[in-house]
Amino acid sequence: MAQGRERDEGPHSAGGASLSVRWVQGFPKQNVHFVNDNTICYPCGNYVIFINIETKKKTVLQCSNGIVGVMATNIPCEVVAFSDRKLKPLIYVYSFPGLTRRTKLKGNILLDYTLLSFSYCGTYLASYSSLPEFELALWNWESSIILCKKSQPGMDVNQMSFNPMNWRQLCLSSPSTVSVWTIERSNQEHCFRARSVKLPLEDGSFFNETDVVFPQSLPKDLIYGPVLPLSAIAGLVGKEAETFRPKDDLYPLLHPTMHCWTPTSDLYIGCEEGHLLMINGDTLQVTVLNKIEEESPLEDRRNFISPVTLVYQKEGVLASGIDGFVYSFIIKDRSYMIEDFLEIERPVEHMTFSPNYTVLLIQTDKGSVYIYTFGKEPTLNKVLDACDGKFQAIDFITPGTQYFMTLTYSGEICVWWLEDCACVSKIYLNTLATVLACCPSSLSAAVGTEDGSVYFISVYDKESPQVVHKAFLSESSVQHVVYDQQGIFLLVGTAEGKVFIINANSSSSFQIIGFTEVAKDILQISTVSLLETDIVEVMVLSSLPEAGRSRLEMFTLPTLLPQVSTTFADERGRLKDEIIHKYLYELEHALSSAVLGFQSNQIYGFCSQVPYICSYLLPEEEHTGIYILKPYKKVQSRQYGPGLLYLSSHGLWLITIAKCGILCIRDVYTLETFAWCRSHSHQGHGIQSMRISMDGQNILVNGRDDGTLVYLKWKRFGGHLASEILDYYQKLLISLSSAMDKENHYLSTTPKVSVDLGSDSEHTKQKASTDLSQDELVLTDVKKEIPWIQQKSQEAIKKEVNLFSKKRKEIKQGIKSLSKTILNMMEENDKLENIAKLDQQEFGLDLEELERLHDESQEEVAKMIKDVEMHNLAKSYLAELIKEECWNSMAVKGRALKCFHIPCVVENFPMKARTVEELKELERVLQQKKIEAECLKLRKEIVEAQSGVKLIKQRHEEDDEEEEEEDKTVKYSNLPNYLLGSLSTDFGVDTSLLSSQLELHSREEKINQIILLKDIIYKVKTVFNNEFDAAYKQKEFEIARVKERNVRIREIILDLELEEAVWQPEFEDCEKPERTLVVQDEEITAHKHIKPWHKAKELIVNHEKEHWLLIQDASTRLRALMDMMGGVLEVKKEDILRMVIPQPAFMAKPDAVWTEEERKQFKDYEKKVKELNEERDKYRKSLEAELKKLQNSIQESTQAFDEHLKRLFERRVKAEMVTNQVKQKAADLLEMATFLQKRVEEEEKVQQEIERVFHELILLQEEKVRFQLNLTIQILLKQGQVELENFQLVLEYSDAILINKNIIEDLNSVIRTQGQKKVASMMESKDVHKRILQIEWEHKKMEMEREDLNQKAWDIQMLFFSRDRQKYLNEPNYEALISIQIGIMEQTIAVLDKMHKKNVENCKKLLKKLGKFSNQKDIANYALSCNLREELVAVSERKDICNAMGSKLTCEKIVKERYENMMQQQKLTNISKQQAEQISILQTEVERLRMKTFPALVQM
Repeated sequence: MAQGRERDEGPHSAGGASLSVRWVQGFPKQNVHFVNDNTICYPCGNYVIFINIETKKKTVLQCSNGIVGVMATNIPCEVVAFSDRKLKPLIYVYSFPGLTRRTKLKGNILLDYTLLSFSYCGTYLASYSSLPEFELALWNWESSIILCKKSQPGMDVNQMSFNPMNWRQLCLSSPSTVSVWTIERSNQEHCFRARSVKLPLEDGSFFNETDVVFPQSLPKDLIYGPVLPLSAIAGLVGKEAETFRPKDDLYPLLHPTMHCWTPTSDLYIGCEEGHLLMINGDTLQVTVLNKIEEESPLEDRRNFISPVTLVYQKEGVLASGIDGFVYSFIIKDRSYMIEDFLEIERPVEHMTFSPNYTVLLIQTDKGSVYIYTFGKEPTLNKVLDACDGKFQAIDFITPGTQYFMTLTYSGEICVWWLEDCACVSKIYLNTLATVLACCPSSLSAAVGTEDGSVYFISVYDKESPQVVHKAFLSESSVQHVVYDQQGIFLLVGTAEGKVFIINANSSSSFQIIGFTEVAKDILQISTVSLLETDIVEVMVLSSLPEAGRSRLEMFTLPTLLPQVSTTFADERGRLKDEIIHKYLYELEHALSSAVLGFQSNQIYGFCSQVPYICSYLLPEEEHTGIYILKPYKKVQSRQYGPGLLYLSSHGLWLITIAKCGILCIRDVYTLETFAWCRSHSHQGHGIQSMRISMDGQNILVNGRDDGTLVYLKWKRFGGHLASEILDYYQKLLISLSSAMDKENHYLSTTPKVSVDLGSDSEHTKQKASTDLSQDELVLTDVKKEIPWIQQKSQEAIKKEVNLFSKKRKEIKQGIKSLSKTILNMMEENDKLENIAKLDQQEFGLDLEELERLHDESQEEVAKMIKDVEMHNLAKSYLAELIKEECWNSMAVKGRALKCFHIPCVVENFPMKARTVEELKELERVLQQKKIEAECLKLRKEIVEAQSGVKLIKQRHEEDDEEEEEEDKTVKYSNLPNYLLGSLSTDFGVDTSLLSSQLELHSREEKINQIILLKDIIYKVKTVFNNEFDAAYKQKEFEIARVKERNVRIREIILDLELEEAVWQPEFEDCEKPERTLVVQDEEITAHKHIKPWHKAKELIVNHEKEHWLLIQDASTRLRALMDMMGGVLEVKKEDILRMVIPQPAFMAKPDAVWTEEERKQFKDYEKKVKELNEERDKYRKSLEAELKKLQNSIQESTQAFDEHLKRLFERRVKAEMVTNQVKQKAADLLEMATFLQKRVEEEEKVQQEIERVFHELILLQEEKVRFQLNLTIQILLKQGQVELENFQLVLEYSDAILINKNIIEDLNSVIRTQGQKKVASMMESKDVHKRILQIEWEHKKMEMEREDLNQKAWDIQMLFFSRDRQKYLNEPNYEALISIQIGIMEQTIAVLDKMHKKNVENCKKLLKKLGKFSNQKDIANYALSCNLREELVAVSERKDICNAMGSKLTCEKIVKERYENMMQQQKLTNISKQQAEQISILQTEVERLRMKTFPALVQM
């Protein structure tokens, strides 16, 4: 079949794997039809299902354009026709059994076809459509043409059928009309002619229309003339006068429900009022058949109201009603008699005969199909057993290869065989059910109900499932039940936002562990339980419709939770959030589904408002409050409408379903589709749920509203797709095998729980009987069941009451004593004189003062609580900061490792995780180094190719000794000279990418070198940490082995009665630093507060233990065993050391009085004692040898570990040397770079100084030449003597010149000025540089602001901009405008209110007047009714007299004569008119002939 337009919209397969429909399960909602003698068919969802009534084999035909509309079959041609439900629907005609398309009929219908019917002979097909055309069309389906069509606006038809004996007749019936359409044909032209059947009144009588035109019941008054007809009073003439009825003159008619044709072309019509009509096919005359009543016992009488379906049989018709019986109507002449034909459990909606009339098909309202065979045993056979409603939930029974289960809303649970969808068994819960889930670890299932209960069903015996437990959780409806992948926990989500955690094991009696509160609108619960982990991760998706967001709540459940559930939950059963690690996340868009991936910290979500599937990464660090998740990856789903996500058992397939009805299987990493199938359509609102088996081979898809369950199978399935899931499937089965065997054995022995269940027949009878007398209801005293959550709350309240009961008693006693004291005081006060007597109110309690004191105390308590909470919060915050900085941020936590016997400690290298930027930078440097190495390699090859000839000659001339020396040096030729002496290679670290420090010239090369050195340090530390971890695990193993051996050593020491101490090594705090983050009980100095109910629990346990011991003492058999053999049936070897042979009783007597027998016994006693002592010595020596061996093995293993740790210490020293060496290289590199930079700067400064001095030298030389003249200069010297210390006076001034000191001072001032300018220039340069950096920062800030503004502008552009918002922006005085509008609206409301009050007053007045008028009319009607009775009596008497006399009234004769005269006069008038016309025609012809023969006289 061609897929049509919808196929183009579906996703495309990305690989060779594909899915196909194996079978479809669904039950008929329309009538079932015969295709041939042995095959029936009916539409269901997107499919037409064919069933062989003999073999029960099913065949499926899929509609390409969605859901199947109406259907009809043509038995002679063995074809089936059905319509689709898309816009402008089509009609498809397929042949059977080949299921090949014969033709496709395309008309002008816009919405939908409502009826199809084939003619019994020929190639004619009739179709009828409802809104908006209401069109009846006749097709020639072989040639795909419409022969004729006619529209009937507003006429709804519910049944259409051809006359089996005449294809030209077609009957259409509705709840108000029956019409017979005749097809008239002239050559190739066809047309419809419709005739309506005049139905009787509701009481079965016929309406006389002439009584309306000429009323006979009204009194005749000959004085005032005859009473005029109503049409004459209305002034009507012609045809309207004959059919006119007043508006209030309405007579209810019968309402047809079903019709059927007879071989004589007559019609039988069943009516809603219980009447059976027979209509002549030619004249359409209606006959009401009379029912012949038979006397029957009262208990056998049934109220047969109206036939729902009719089929013709030889002596009449077969009919069915709503009481579940098939009746035979035996028709004779104009009467019929009803006989019981067959009893069916449900009301019958449709019946039809097979083509050979040997089988009667019976279809019930539920969809079950029965075959009644005439003349065979058994006569009634159930072909299709329908479920009670559509499938609410489905799931595979573990492992999902043979059986699966379904659930309906009414509580019907079915077990089906997967191969052919045969129903194995059924069970009814007799309550409204919502969800179903099968346990992966046992053959059990959980069913959630509307009343808040969870039923646990055992399917150990597939043919008889039974309820083994019921948990009433709360009064809120159960919306979700989900098992984790290993079947450890059952999670139950309710409508009030609670998620209950239940132990999934039946051996624990499905223990309720606790609950946690989430948002109310739960959409989905997802779990991850992997084989290699001991936790179950749970994620709950909820919607926040007001905010347009979705919320994710995640928590973790350890697999050992059932054993320690009391520590995880409080007294009311609520799980503690801090213990289950509960975190909250929100998304900025709405999701319709979300699942938690098997990969760490990844979520997949299906967007509800846009067609996208997104993945989200969870943060690695812990957080508090709500964390906003951003999409990490986003792909288009190509599926429209809200959808759901599922994960396969191995977590590598992401399965998506949506409202469009398409199922897609995607790769979980790329989110691309590799297989898909359209199993349902959007007309049926798509897919409701999906289940995939553990091995991935079987897929069940359940429709939402079309009532179909589709089983999908792989066409091509192999390669890595099959191997991955099959391998995981085998591992999962092996992991679950032991638990499954245990739980299934328990289920096989668990008794059935006595809940209100029933079989199919009991379920039907229970539905039928819904009445209970008031007395029974009063006498029935059923104790209301209390939900588990309320029980826990009541228990907690009861414990609190018991806890403070003693205090309450003390307070009550104090109040009593106080009241007694006050009464005594009042008595004493009464005895005093009036002047000393206190008022009565002085003895009363000052409530205001009491309330003030209470408020003050409450404020003080609240203040103290707040201070303590703030103090604790500050400490917790500081602790979190320290923990985050020093512990959580470290990828490798710092820890030490100590030897067992020697004082040697080895520490690992604490390391932080490298950031993404560091890794990217390292990747860039490595890539650049590899490129440089490749370039250098190519250059060497080019150089070696040029000098290759010389090298070959040199190699031939070398001696053998030189070759040996070369072989020795080759070992070190791979390592460059600048890396010789490096210890990094000892740790397997590649240093080939490093460059010589002398070859680093640019700043970038030095930075790259430093990055590589840091990477080497990181790798060296990583290598050592791996060795450290291995040693740590080895020490853990050694300690465990020592503990294991110490158990035996303690036993030996106990047997030998030695006082040796057993050496037990333990980890110290430096070896396990995480201990410092956990507070142990022994670290708490305060006395632990034990709650009273815990003390009571211990007392109960001790009491039970003592009671058990008393029972043991009471057992004479056990006491005898204890006395004789120490409580064991055989003596163990370990008991030899403690064994004592009892002395014979006669040894208390003197030796002389012993008898011979006693002497023999004494010898035997001595022999036994000697043998026992020998055995003791042997056993003692063996124990001592074993003890020494164990101690030596412990010593050897621990010493071997110490030796290994010493070597590891040496590795630690070497690793530290390597890191220091590399750090030194990096530091040297930085120092060299800094030194080189300084030297370069100094060289530049010196060069500039040299140039400046050289320039000044040239200037001075020029000045010297200019001033070098012999001149006499007078020098003025100061008087006095100048002494010079340590100064060698220069006496030679041949190369000196004499200048003025002003010149020097000027030069100094110039130098100072230039220096100040330079300093100012440097300061200005510094300010400019600072300004540049500030401008760059401002530029970056502005760039970021620009991006934010662009994003805001984009958001503003995408924002919905209504006209009100435009007016708000464009109107300058928007508030004034709003106030004006509000004023106008208030005035309008006031006016409307005033008008309304006025109208109400008018209506009240009118109502009052109408009431008075009604009373008057009632009085008049009463008087008229009294007169009418008298007149009716008189009329009936006159009629009887007239009938007896055989005469007619004179007025009737006069009316009849006048009528005959009028008709005769009209007839004569018409004849005279015709004759006058003929005479005029003849006269004209005579005149013409006369003129023709008249002679013409022409003037000559």
